[in-house]
Amino acid sequence: MLKSLSIPKGLDLVDLNSRAFKIVALIYLSFMGTIFRISMRSLAILFQDERYVAINKPSGLLVHRSEIDRRERRFALQLLRDQLGQHVYPVHRLDKPTSGVLLFGLDSEAASSMQGLFRSRDVHKEYLAVARGYLPEEGVIDHPLSDIREASEKKGGAQHVRPPQDALTAYECLDQTELPFAVGRYPTSRYSLVRVRPETGRKHQIRRHFKHLAHPLVGDTRYGEGRHNRFFREAYNNHRLLLFATRLQFCHPFTGEQIEIVAQLPKKARRIFSELGWYRHIKDLGGSDEQDLEIADYEQQYQEDA
Repeated sequence: MLKSLSIPKGLDLVDLNSRAFKIVALIYLSFMGTIFRISMRSLAILFQDERYVAINKPSGLLVHRSEIDRRERRFALQLLRDQLGQHVYPVHRLDKPTSGVLLFGLDSEAASSMQGLFRSRDVHKEYLAVARGYLPEEGVIDHPLSDIREASEKKGGAQHVRPPQDALTAYECLDQTELPFAVGRYPTSRYSLVRVRPETGRKHQIRRHFKHLAHPLVGDTRYGEGRHNRFFREAYNNHRLLLFATRLQFCHPFTGEQIEIVAQLPKKARRIFSELGWYRHIKDLGGSDEQDLEIADYEQQYQEDA
C-alpha cells in the first residue's frame, strides 16, 4: 500500500490548477496517446512464407537507422520485428518518401540469397511515378550516378566519394494530362504517369534519373521542382513523393517458385490518379480495405519533406 508520495523538487512551485499547466499537460497526454496508437498499428503484410516477408512500406518511414536522418526513432525493420516477434533481415531498400513493396528475410541465409539475386539483376522491380511534363512513350536512362552529395552529408563522408556508378532505368509513359493551371511560365501544366523499371539499384536512382531528364517527380522536395510540389499540395492535398514500388518478381531461392508481390497504392494516391484521369492504370494492383487503412494511418504520421 502506498503510504506517502514525495513531490519532485521544484514541482511544488507549479500551480497545478493554472491554465498554462493544464494546456501543457493536455499537449503531453495527446502526444503520448499518438505515440501509443502508432505503436499498436500493424504494417500491411503482402507476402510471407518460412523464409521471407514483404510489407507495403508507407511513405515517410525509414527502412532502418540511417546517418542521413538521425532524428528518426522508428524504422520498418524495428516495427516489423516487433510485429512478428522475431528478427528480420533487410534485403533491399526503399527511399524514405517512397512507399510500396519492401522485402525482408526471416533469417540471415534467406537475406543473403535474395541479395545475391538483386546483385545479379534477377529481381524484376516495378514502380509507378508522376513526373512533370510530357515524357516519350518509352525510354532508357543510362546515366552514371555519383554519390558526392550523399557522401558530403555524412560525417567525414566527403573523403570517401566513389567514382560515378553505372545506373540504368527503363520507363514507359502510361498516360499524360494537361491541367488548365499556370504553375510556371506556361498557361497550363503537364504531367506524365510513368511505369519505371530500374535495372540497377543506386541511391535515389529513379528520382535522380528523372531529374536528369528535366522531368522531376512530383512531390520530390530533394530533386524536384518546388512550384509543382506546392501546386499538388494545394490542389490535391498531396504531401508526399508520388513514387510507388508496386511490383516485385523473382524466383524463390529455396523453392524455385516464381513469386510476384504486388502493392496497391494508398487511397489518397488513387484519388489523385482518378482526378487526373488515370485510374484505369492502377486497377490491376488490387489490395484490401484493411491494407488501405494501415497505409493511410502510417502515412498520416510519416509525411515528410526528405
